[in-house]
Amino acid sequence: MLKEKHKIYLGLLVLIIVIAAAIYISISGEVVARVNGDAISKEELYDILVEQNGEAAVDSLITERIIALEVKKQNISVTDKEVDNELASLIAQNGGEDYFNQTLEMYGLTMDDVTKDVKSNLELEKLLKQEVSVSEDEMKNYFEENKETFAQQEQVKVRHILVDSIDKAKEVKEKLAAGSDFAELAKEYSTDTSKDAGGELGYIIKGQMVAEFEKASFSMNVGEISEPVETKYGYHIINVEDKKEAQAAKYEDHKIEIKETLLNQKMQTKYGSWLEKKYEEYKVENLLAKE
Repeated sequence: MLKEKHKIYLGLLVLIIVIAAAIYISISGEVVARVNGDAISKEELYDILVEQNGEAAVDSLITERIIALEVKKQNISVTDKEVDNELASLIAQNGGEDYFNQTLEMYGLTMDDVTKDVKSNLELEKLLKQEVSVSEDEMKNYFEENKETFAQQEQVKVRHILVDSIDKAKEVKEKLAAGSDFAELAKEYSTDTSKDAGGELGYIIKGQMVAEFEKASFSMNVGEISEPVETKYGYHIINVEDKKEAQAAKYEDHKIEIKETLLNQKMQTKYGSWLEKKYEEYKVENLLAKE
């Protein structure tokens, strides 16, 4: 998110410790395991958890408490809509809803855990944004240094049908010439994973596809359907649906994106000194901290 939005994430370690604590609390009796009848007590389990992760976990809990106090003191608010938007973005970045839910299940987390963490992150962002600023000159300098990443490359929007023989490709081509629907034929004939989407590949840029496919796609007109194009994958019938010409980047078109990127970079830098200052203000003492 600049395609990648930098964030300060909190809470993961705390969640892990909470899960461990929940396991500890839920165990009935004093024994958590036995080896040849030799008991391992829940006190031993607890001691190991504290020794290995206790100090860091307490630090995370202290940080969350500081943020909560600062949010209350400065009257910071995060709306449900803001949380929902951030969750939707997080899910999209992590493979979609099904994969995201599988990941949560793998780590023993719930959507409530993630929602709480997202809200804390948004509150922290609002606190830190009060501590940083971005000037117009900084934004313009960033744009000049990264101009190529903002430029729009030449693009074509394509569908294709991939088959394993020239005879089958000719058969598909004949059906298209007779008026058959391209998307329906893709679902019927194509061996590519795009078949369920009617062969839709979306917009492609140069260098993204194999050379033969790319050469044919960029040389065609909008609405044109190719003759069979042979690549190492088989034979493709290509339909060009749209084209976008290359365009140089314009600063005004990217100001909001650049400002958000620079703010996030500055918040990353500011976070450590901000937290250190708050530790002093709130007279924090971590009693598990090692000497």
